[in-house]
Amino acid sequence: MPELPEVETTARGLRDRLIGRRVVGVAGVDWPRMLPNASADAIATALAGRAVTQVSRRGKYLLLLFEAGLSLALHRKMSGNVLLQRTEEPAAAHTHFILRFSGGLDLRFVDARKFGRIHLFSSDVEREQFLGQRLGPEPLTDLDGAILGERLRGRRRAIKTLLLDQSVVAGVGNLYADEALWEARIHPERGADSLTRPELRRLAAAIKRVLELGIERRGTSFSNYLDADGAPGTNQDYLNVYGRAARPCPRCGTPVSRVRLGARSSHFCARCQRAARPDARRAAIVPASGGEQLLEPRGGLERTDHRQAEGVGPPQRRRHPL
Repeated sequence: MPELPEVETTARGLRDRLIGRRVVGVAGVDWPRMLPNASADAIATALAGRAVTQVSRRGKYLLLLFEAGLSLALHRKMSGNVLLQRTEEPAAAHTHFILRFSGGLDLRFVDARKFGRIHLFSSDVEREQFLGQRLGPEPLTDLDGAILGERLRGRRRAIKTLLLDQSVVAGVGNLYADEALWEARIHPERGADSLTRPELRRLAAAIKRVLELGIERRGTSFSNYLDADGAPGTNQDYLNVYGRAARPCPRCGTPVSRVRLGARSSHFCARCQRAARPDARRAAIVPASGGEQLLEPRGGLERTDHRQAEGVGPPQRRRHPL
């Protein structure tokens, strides 16, 4: 699922090219359920001739703001991509929504699984009320240890499960939660109410760091994510634990474990991310061959050399150029 870095990358790729352009039509809607609060005709009528004033993001929602307070919020769900293409270009398979702009540009929503959703709002107040009811603080700008502690206060559920709750922290999904917990040395099954203040500070900082690195690397394309130009990201080359079950931890060399928490897989290092108590790990470890894609890092910013972790020598910290 595209998470915050992928949506932010898309927003940045669209901003300069869409602001000021006017809507000239809506086309290609063959899955009406992707428009939960409006029809294609209603969107076309509301936005006709309206210029884009802002392209932004809130959590995992891509936001297109137009004149007169109108806006669209696009959520890509599991497999959606938002592409900016010339109108004369053939539409890709599974294109279910096209927003046509002046100058011969199309914004196309491509979604093989048809889980994506597009909401139309008639005012800023309506949009912010919708988002405010669903999303917690923005991790890049509004999160620190104290705020995270307040969001988790009195909650005994596993910290990994709560990080996936968008009302706790906006924009964090399975992949970046695993990476942040590894960075902060916190076991994914730790009860949220067991985290100390130093651990909360480390975790808040780790969440911000892994998301910023994901944006810098233009997102993670281990499955089907593409940016607005149809190009993949590179963050998959630098993952420390996600998708690396049975591979050496880049920090200590211990094989990465994978457990099932609810319906999602969680990847962690049992040595670096110790459980709070011996019986804390309640989920059964599933075999490394259980369908997870294993990824080989190939360089990056400051990180552990994975070749050293796999037995060539002791783990070392080294800096690589982008």
